[in-house]
Amino acid sequence: MTTRRVARWPTLACAALAVAAACGRGAPAADAESTRLTLTTSDVVEVRIVLITDAVAVSGPLEPMQTLPLKSQINAVVHSIHVDRGSRVRHGDTLVVLEADGLRGLAASAIAAVTAAEANLALATQRQEAARRIHESGGLSDYDFKSVEAARQVAEAQAAAARAQLASTRENESRATIVSPIDGIVSDRTVEQGEAVKDGALLLTVVDTKTLELRAQVGVDEAMRVRPGAEVVFTLDAVRGETFHGRVARIDPRADPATRQVGIASELPNRDGRIVAGQFAHGRVLTGTPARMVAVPLTAVADSAGHARVFLVREGRLAVREISLGPRDDEQGLVGVRAGLQVGDQVLAVAVAGAADGLSVAMAHDTAAGSTAPSIEKAGKSP
Repeated sequence: MTTRRVARWPTLACAALAVAAACGRGAPAADAESTRLTLTTSDVVEVRIVLITDAVAVSGPLEPMQTLPLKSQINAVVHSIHVDRGSRVRHGDTLVVLEADGLRGLAASAIAAVTAAEANLALATQRQEAARRIHESGGLSDYDFKSVEAARQVAEAQAAAARAQLASTRENESRATIVSPIDGIVSDRTVEQGEAVKDGALLLTVVDTKTLELRAQVGVDEAMRVRPGAEVVFTLDAVRGETFHGRVARIDPRADPATRQVGIASELPNRDGRIVAGQFAHGRVLTGTPARMVAVPLTAVADSAGHARVFLVREGRLAVREISLGPRDDEQGLVGVRAGLQVGDQVLAVAVAGAADGLSVAMAHDTAAGSTAPSIEKAGKSP
């Protein structure tokens, strides 16, 4: 008997193709009678009742909710640094002081210009007041009085311009002192004292780790089951046996055109700073309440055009059975079945190439080295 070995198809898409091909082709009865599918015990699973929690699996690194790079806004020399990596800072704390002699000179010049402009305005105001009294007594013409008024208005405009220049200069001078915009932790420092920096150069990075965020990509079908605010149960590779609870913060409004995936951002509170940012986390977005129900592995189901099917193994043959699906638990790799199966039914755990409705099956034992791939044998032929 000759034997043709075929590999399993591990994905749900492949399962759909196998079942669709088998059901749509309608294999001749003669072929079904003369062909036998050899399975191992690991290829078949018994339908049972389990606790199913409708949940969408997400995973990825936990990143700080806020990451703020602080850059120089002037060309200067680093005068002093008051923090280092790991330093905790509060809003408004001075982190770095830059030294720029040109800014100090501009500030001094601006102050002098304001002083001169305000003195000129004061003198022009006095002249206008004196001219007004003379004009009222008839000793000054209208033309001359208007000239004095115009001179006072010019002096007032010059004083306003000088004050504006001083404010701008002081704003630039304030850029020499880098302060923290948030409460957080310094995660990176890229400069040293005495180093010359240019406008736009990165100095420090401050992060807020009180809330961590996991950004994940899921399929459109999974994203449709998720709502903002849904509870997320996190597990961390670094903390075995413990769970953490957070919430879905936001869901992208559109799928990525290249991957057809939708972004989901989940938040995890970390006020005590126990969880180190950057570590990998696994999350389950809970989209329903737990329920005990009949369930089968996700890999056993072929879902095509809204019609879900499995292969029953019954009385030595395969039989296609349509089922009604319930909640899906991605973490356990199970899906609930509302109708179509009963406890104790035997179904193919994975899609098998060549499987067809009515095909004869035989069971073989798993080997010590691991289960072998299912094989299809032509009956009546010697090996």
